Amino acid sequence: MDKQDDSFTFCAYSKEFSSHKYLDLFLLLRFWKVKMWDSEIALGLINIDGHATPSKILNWLSSIFAGILMCKIVYDLTGTISTLFFKGYSKLNRNEKLDWNNRGFSTFHAIVVAAGSLYLLLRSRVFDSAHNFNINMTSTLSDTVMGVSIGYFISDSAILLYHFPVLGGLEFVLHHGLSTYSIILSLLSGRAQIYILMVLFSECTTPFVNLRWYLDVAGQKNSKLYIFNGVALFFGWLVARVLLFVFLFYHMFIHFDQVKEVFPLGFYSLLTIAPLLATMNAFWFWKIVNGLVKTLNKAKHSP
Repeated sequence: MDKQDDSFTFCAYSKEFSSHKYLDLFLLLRFWKVKMWDSEIALGLINIDGHATPSKILNWLSSIFAGILMCKIVYDLTGTISTLFFKGYSKLNRNEKLDWNNRGFSTFHAIVVAAGSLYLLLRSRVFDSAHNFNINMTSTLSDTVMGVSIGYFISDSAILLYHFPVLGGLEFVLHHGLSTYSIILSLLSGRAQIYILMVLFSECTTPFVNLRWYLDVAGQKNSKLYIFNGVALFFGWLVARVLLFVFLFYHMFIHFDQVKEVFPLGFYSLLTIAPLLATMNAFWFWKIVNGLVKTLNKAKHSP
């Protein structure tokens, strides 16, 4: 709406209904709200392009709720199944049981979103470079995958903070916070979902991380499965959380003409959060390498 039209309309209404104080107040608030809305758009804090339709909003909320419900169901099932089929579960202390069940739904989430992201990136025509490729393409499935992931991060963050620091330190709080913020921003705006899906695919390493913890708690650090899992974690992390991020930055570079057209808040978030997550992944990879070297050396010198 044009600024001059806004001013004219506001003044006209104010004169016509000057005797009605409540109506004047209502019009004043409405005018102020429109001006604030326009200012937020101009600053890049909000991106309005007709993306947030009622049907999409319903899908987003349903997906987020499904993600939260998924976490609750899998958390309870993990405890029930472990009680029935794993004798050592009853010997775990309260915090270990909490972590055990928590890793159950983090593994399930990782499998779901990694599979969904892989399909969207490689099999779906949403991001097919041969069909008018655009980094801002979206689909109902991509929105659903991101909504479910938001539900997971909300659930996991709530448990993480409530029992802090039992389930992880500040680095996990930072990781979850950045991830939740990035996914929500991309989902609401419909921009740069391809890069969010690349990052979500990196969750495919989570089952190996969790299996390593399960085997450790179960006293299986000297088993062959522990060693094989460590090797798989090394290569999985290298591909999905190191090399994939290198490709992500390369992809952003060659499509920078599209990246720079993303609204300012989204653009600067891409330029800051992605490198920060990559740095965290590199740090954790260094710890994985050190752990694998120690495990292999121990296995080599064991009888």
